[in-house]
Amino acid sequence: MRIETLDESTKSHLLKELLRRSPDNYGKYEAGVQEILSNVREKRDEAVFAYTEKFDGVKLSAKNVKVTEEEIAEAYEKVDEGLLQVIRKALKNIEDYHAKQMQYSWFDSKPDGTMLGQKVTPLWRVGVYVPGGKAVYPSSVLMNIVPAKVAGVNEIVMVTPPGKDGKVCPTTLVAAKEAGADVVYKVGGAQAVAALAYGTESIPKVDKIVGPGNIYVALAKKAVYGHVSIDSIAGPSEILVLADETANPRYVAADLLSQAEHDELASAILVTTSRKLAQQVSVEVDGFVKVLSRAEIIKKSLENYGHILVADNLEDAIDAVNEIASEHLEIMTADPYQVMMKVRNAGAIFIGEYSSEPLGDYFAGPNHILPTNGTAKFFSPLSVDDFLKKSSLIAYSREALEKVHEDIERFAKAEQLTAHANSIEVRFARK
Repeated sequence: MRIETLDESTKSHLLKELLRRSPDNYGKYEAGVQEILSNVREKRDEAVFAYTEKFDGVKLSAKNVKVTEEEIAEAYEKVDEGLLQVIRKALKNIEDYHAKQMQYSWFDSKPDGTMLGQKVTPLWRVGVYVPGGKAVYPSSVLMNIVPAKVAGVNEIVMVTPPGKDGKVCPTTLVAAKEAGADVVYKVGGAQAVAALAYGTESIPKVDKIVGPGNIYVALAKKAVYGHVSIDSIAGPSEILVLADETANPRYVAADLLSQAEHDELASAILVTTSRKLAQQVSVEVDGFVKVLSRAEIIKKSLENYGHILVADNLEDAIDAVNEIASEHLEIMTADPYQVMMKVRNAGAIFIGEYSSEPLGDYFAGPNHILPTNGTAKFFSPLSVDDFLKKSSLIAYSREALEKVHEDIERFAKAEQLTAHANSIEVRFARK
């Protein structure tokens, strides 16, 4: 991996480089995505089935687009019992963590006859997109569905691309069943997003679409926002390790590569105060790449977006961490908890040398659907909040309103909204 001195120039160059991976910078695909969305909106099932045959090589119809109970039972027969038990353990951890995020309605009544409050209501129907293609992600199935179940969503509709055999990967189906998906459709790509956003004869319209996907899925979600809600526009995966001279270089290297193997656009960055550690990590990375199965993807990822930055001091290193605002941040320093308190921007923070990133991907409980491309400065991980909506509650008695009606009328008239003022005034005007 390339080793560079951290300064304003290298930091600025790095930020520009990382932002090039954002879905906002893939305008050349937008016209094609928009065509798919328009066709699905107009032709519904017909367009969805045509695009699935074109892109996935699978012929679908209203009779086979939905996964059957028999297919789910067949999937269970193909999944190793040991893996099934791991899925169930992870599911329990994810449920327990997200249960702590649950919000409830509240009311505040006062003796003067006023009642204010907030009514918390789960979304009625949500769509969950689960990727296929280069890899299978049953962990993403759990991370998307479990918070929706905890929130109390009435119906969870999952879509995922079929394989060439017209079937969904067994581990994906088993994870969906265990997590509580109500129905699964064998549709992927922008056409699946369109079907969820607009509804077809076979696939119902949802209120919100969540889940990661390729650039076509990301752009489709961006385009349908407003017709439905979405969680976020996810970019390629990224990891940043913040380390000092006390860190184990072998651990650091292994963790950097855990994200570099996702795809060629993944980013892996080490920010350290130790040039010796930087050199040791680079050597360890070279050694791991020789034996890891996805070596070609890793090499391209590191060539494009792999960096080792050496900072003069820990404060400069932390400033860089906050500017980059990485999806995953690992802290391997002498006092990681003290450092953690100074971190403002990160999707998920892993503290200490035994809290490696895959712990969060699969098992610990916090959600692994995280903000990318610097959006951790203002976005949060997927959570129960994403599946709840809030309504304000206002109730005043006549006596309570009488005390303040002149103030309200004065405010309305100041904005020249006389009908607003009149709405209050008529309740106290003498006939």
